[in-house]
Amino acid sequence: MKKSIFIFLLGIFSFSTAFAQQTLVTGSVKDAVTNEPMSDVTITIEETLQTATTNELGEFTFSSNVPLGEQVLKISKIGFVTKRYPIVVNEGETVNITDMTLDIDVSDSVDLFTISLSDDELDDDTSGADNISGLLQSSLDIFQRTAAFEFSSSFFRVRGLDSDNGSVLINGVEMNKLFNGRPQWSNWGGLNDVMRNQELTSGLTPSAYNFGGILGTSNISTRASKYRQGGRITYSSSNRSYTNRLMASYNSGIVEGGWAYSFAIGRRWGNEGYQDASLYDSNSFFASIEKKINDKHSLNFTSIYAPNRRGKSSPNTQEVYDLKGTKYNEYWGWLDGKKRNSRIKEVEEPVLMLNHYWDISSKTSLNTNVAYQFGKLGNSRLDYSGGGNPSPSYYQDLPSFSLADPDGPDYANAYIKEQNFINDGQIDWNRIIDANLNNNLSGSSAAYVLYEDRSDDKQLTVNTIFSSELNDNILFNASVNYKRLKSENYAEIIDLLGSTTGLLNVDSFSQNSYDENNPDYIALEGDKFRYNYELSANVISGYAQGQFKYNKVDFFLAASITKTDYQREGFYKNGNQITTVAGEEIDNSSEKGDKIEFTGIGAKGGFTYKITGKHLLDFNAGYITKAPSIRNTYTNSRESHDYVGVINGEKSDLIDITEEKLTSFDASYIFRSSIVKAKLTGFYTKIEDANEVSFFFNSGSNGGFLQETVANANKRHIGAELGIEAQVTPTIKLKAAASVGDYTYDNNPLIYTTSTSEDFIENEDPDNVTNTSGKIYKSSLDGYKIAGGPQRAASIGFEYRDPDYWWFGATANFFSNAYVDVSPLARSESFYLDTDELPFNDYDEDVARGLLKQEKFDDYMVINLVGGKSWKIDQYYIGFFASVGNLLDKQYKTGGFEQGRTADYRELRDDTSNPKRVFGPKYWYGRGTNYFVNVYFRF
Repeated sequence: MKKSIFIFLLGIFSFSTAFAQQTLVTGSVKDAVTNEPMSDVTITIEETLQTATTNELGEFTFSSNVPLGEQVLKISKIGFVTKRYPIVVNEGETVNITDMTLDIDVSDSVDLFTISLSDDELDDDTSGADNISGLLQSSLDIFQRTAAFEFSSSFFRVRGLDSDNGSVLINGVEMNKLFNGRPQWSNWGGLNDVMRNQELTSGLTPSAYNFGGILGTSNISTRASKYRQGGRITYSSSNRSYTNRLMASYNSGIVEGGWAYSFAIGRRWGNEGYQDASLYDSNSFFASIEKKINDKHSLNFTSIYAPNRRGKSSPNTQEVYDLKGTKYNEYWGWLDGKKRNSRIKEVEEPVLMLNHYWDISSKTSLNTNVAYQFGKLGNSRLDYSGGGNPSPSYYQDLPSFSLADPDGPDYANAYIKEQNFINDGQIDWNRIIDANLNNNLSGSSAAYVLYEDRSDDKQLTVNTIFSSELNDNILFNASVNYKRLKSENYAEIIDLLGSTTGLLNVDSFSQNSYDENNPDYIALEGDKFRYNYELSANVISGYAQGQFKYNKVDFFLAASITKTDYQREGFYKNGNQITTVAGEEIDNSSEKGDKIEFTGIGAKGGFTYKITGKHLLDFNAGYITKAPSIRNTYTNSRESHDYVGVINGEKSDLIDITEEKLTSFDASYIFRSSIVKAKLTGFYTKIEDANEVSFFFNSGSNGGFLQETVANANKRHIGAELGIEAQVTPTIKLKAAASVGDYTYDNNPLIYTTSTSEDFIENEDPDNVTNTSGKIYKSSLDGYKIAGGPQRAASIGFEYRDPDYWWFGATANFFSNAYVDVSPLARSESFYLDTDELPFNDYDEDVARGLLKQEKFDDYMVINLVGGKSWKIDQYYIGFFASVGNLLDKQYKTGGFEQGRTADYRELRDDTSNPKRVFGPKYWYGRGTNYFVNVYFRF
């Protein structure tokens, strides 16, 4: 008996001794103003970069591999001033630091950046370039923040990649559109106060929510209980996209009964922004309600409704800019004393989302989400099938057309056109209406109507996300996702512009009916016409990921699989898509087309080697195959079932649609000290089997309205990035960033065009091509630069933060190696082949080489200023901040494209020989000096 008691007591002593010898760092964090516990605060041991997150009680613990000796804890959360606490850790002892506090960052500089980006740059499809800034705005990485806030006005693309290579999530639900793979930022525009809780994983680094793309994942949390309690009212003014903005929001925090709620409303408006007649009219509504059922279960419902209308601005030739300036916009004209823009983009797509959070244990959680998005996206434009081209910058109405007269320059007419364009140069709405009134008298169909290209989507998303901390070193993540899309697409007349006779539903190029089932159909206001079809898509995906963290090495492995299918159903029997074979009529437009299926896989991994707490090496690599977007799958979905490799209903032996393949690698050296933080990264990405679909009018030997498809293109992206910042004094921070890249086509993809007005003839021998409309050409794109912003960019600047809560910053930004988007058809055999299928008899290779040289834009520098002041009055905050962009009013091109009208040797040679080019490239210019001013009251 005594022996048993002795063994029992010895066991208790041994266990107690072992427990007492464990080395722990514990503590808690509170709000410095409210004295309430703060959850989701990141605690970092700077020596080893180990991190922990506070729970709902504001508590945290480090229990594994805790470093000994003098250490520094960094306490950080977005919207609060980061603090650093020195501690001393002794082996076998517990360091307990309770009630550490965080103060609100009253300078609130992050608000200025977030507001500027989400309202101004992110979803501007009139810019001529895709902007990925929104993916990076929550990043703490100096290079990524510089790319978002300083490079965005030049539409710089990180690593030269489109935003469809990154994922944007709200509460774990992906918001990227299936149509083009990009997020529709305006779906939640004007709701900055409730969209600030973001978690970013950049590049191939692991995400807790999905596998992600090669640009990473940004997850926005709208969980009501996670918002800081209080409210905010904001007024802003700008000359960028809108003139005025007013926002209000309130967050309850957790109240009695386990409820929490958050509401926000906003309005942004202006008759025009920086570009002429670029109206802005947007309202925003947000509500999030959470019920904490018990300690393990919580339900959150979120609704977002942000209808918006904005006037587009036109790309223009250099001739037009020289005559009218860089603010010129051809899309508008005066009507009844007001500027009326013919090109309006209207988005109205509410989001409803229900999220269930289940804390299975303290280390395991399951998050299940259901989201439904519906509504409309419309883009208006003028139809002029019964009249002349209403564009005020129509090429025949510009001086260059008269100077290119075959009989010699007609200077008199050129001068008249120049003066007419300078003094007017806008859409003549009264002439358009008069033409329709005259047609009313004769009983003719409308010469002009204003119509809208509509996409009415209904999308259901269901997913579940699992996370489990298997032990102190291993974290396991997994998810399963299902997404279903039904997209109705049609053209709808929104204004008959004085016509009472309506519009005959006939193709003005081919004179075929758009719907042979109803060939005499007259469309009136509110009616569908031109095209009417539905696209459906189903996506099922899953991923699994393991993250492993140790003293010297962290690493991760992840894998994914995705099944995608698309199908088109046509409701019109399009006359352009009806052929007769052996006496049998074949319809390639109505009813259901083929179901197109893809299987995508992904595998990635990476590791971080901690040389010391200050010096780290980081490596990531991945291989991803993914379905092409709907946009780059169907070659002319408005008229036919054709997709890449299927032409006029016939499968090509030369081209086959397949998954895009992406191979990516990056390696970084990271330096972190209390004063200097720096990161140098080298990267390489190869994209294979990409497709690009476009539409244009061609006036060459293969003329007509064409659909152009670049099939199975390869692209190479290689370069380096650098970001560095130094806190040289408690109030002064120096910062710099740079990117040097080389982004090019890496093969000679096949190109084919189809036309609504000519028969398609295909030659199955790629080495013996012919020059017939619709045939397949070999291209020579290899080595041409990929357009999309500057391939080199650098920034240097400073920030000053005064203890009295005023701050100021300035940056100088340098951009170079930006290129025009080349015409693929002009870089194909079509360029030098005549109608007899032989090369032009006057073809000169040296001349052709000069004609096809890709235009490189001029280098430029932009200086930006930002500053503000905040006041704390009791528990209230009042703040003011402002920014000035392009201080020196530098003129620069942000993008541009070659017109496809001169895609053969003779047409291009003759055009460039004219005193002024008639069909020169069209460009977008960046804004001159611009400002943004913001005042807020927070309570």
